[in-house]
Amino acid sequence: MKSLLARQAPLADTAYQLTVLTQAEAEGAQLPAFAHKLRESDLLPLRPTKLSVMQINVGKMCNQTCKHCHVDAGPDRTEIMTRETMQLCLDALAQTDIPVVDLTGGAPEMNPDFRWLVEQISALGRETIVRCNLTIIVANPKYHDLPEFFARHRVRVVSSLPHFSAGRTDAQRGDGVFGRSIRALHLLNGVGYGVEGSGLTLDLVYNPAGAFMPGSQVGLEREFKQRLGREHGIVFNNLLTITNLPVSRFLEYLLESGNYESYMQKLVAAYNPVAAANVMCRSTLSIGWDGQLYDCDFNQQLDLPVAPGAPQHIRDFEEARLQERAIVVNQHCYGCTAGAGSSCGGATT
Repeated sequence: MKSLLARQAPLADTAYQLTVLTQAEAEGAQLPAFAHKLRESDLLPLRPTKLSVMQINVGKMCNQTCKHCHVDAGPDRTEIMTRETMQLCLDALAQTDIPVVDLTGGAPEMNPDFRWLVEQISALGRETIVRCNLTIIVANPKYHDLPEFFARHRVRVVSSLPHFSAGRTDAQRGDGVFGRSIRALHLLNGVGYGVEGSGLTLDLVYNPAGAFMPGSQVGLEREFKQRLGREHGIVFNNLLTITNLPVSRFLEYLLESGNYESYMQKLVAAYNPVAAANVMCRSTLSIGWDGQLYDCDFNQQLDLPVAPGAPQHIRDFEEARLQERAIVVNQHCYGCTAGAGSSCGGATT
């Protein structure tokens, strides 16, 4: 295990070595340990299935600075997607039958063209997911009408809430975040989100607060619904469990706390070939704020673009060529394939 961990490049995200798994290179020996796991599962090279989600990072600006954030978002980030790049995304979307557009950030609502983009996606007849951090809704009067805007366009709202207690949530996301999140959830419930029969979906996301994997998604959902309902009168549809990957701020935490090797050992030992077959990068295309294309949101943070030979920027979008690409993998991918699996949609098995 020690030799495996030595190849994890633990010093910084930029230390990860890019390994492009083309068909020819997949027969060579210079592959990360995770690639050999895929080979054992008859999944190497890892290739897309049917592209069903276009995930767009509209910028890294955020009103929060969460300890687990793999995007390293915050109020001081200036990277923002322009309307011109958004239009390129819409042009590409119109060429396909991709049913879902997943808008993320940062806080995507802080992009000045966010509402325009949602309206355009809706006009194309596609479902929109917004990764809303909840507190943005109550952060400033200009965002107070977001619940009504979301409802008008039938947006699916997916929001991080690390725990049903104030202490554990604030420890991960900042002082007072839990209280502001509860206020935002009441506003969303008030327009029908999470209410049975409304057709307005409100999902919550659970990320572990430490160097451990999430528990049972079914069990945690039951507990969250009971506690949030009983103590705060909150209702929601689904709880999605996501494993923290060893990148960005969470990687820094692992290194500073001395938990890096033990955490990686947990992920490696929990490798699940069924979860590997269902990883989100097989059905999702990730688009950076500048239009660069990635296999997933985590590769985007690690600056690992799609493999050479595939279109590199949304302006050059060709679905057929992207379907033929080999997905770029490395050691952080153990996080998505451990246990019940992890994706932006929660557990995968």
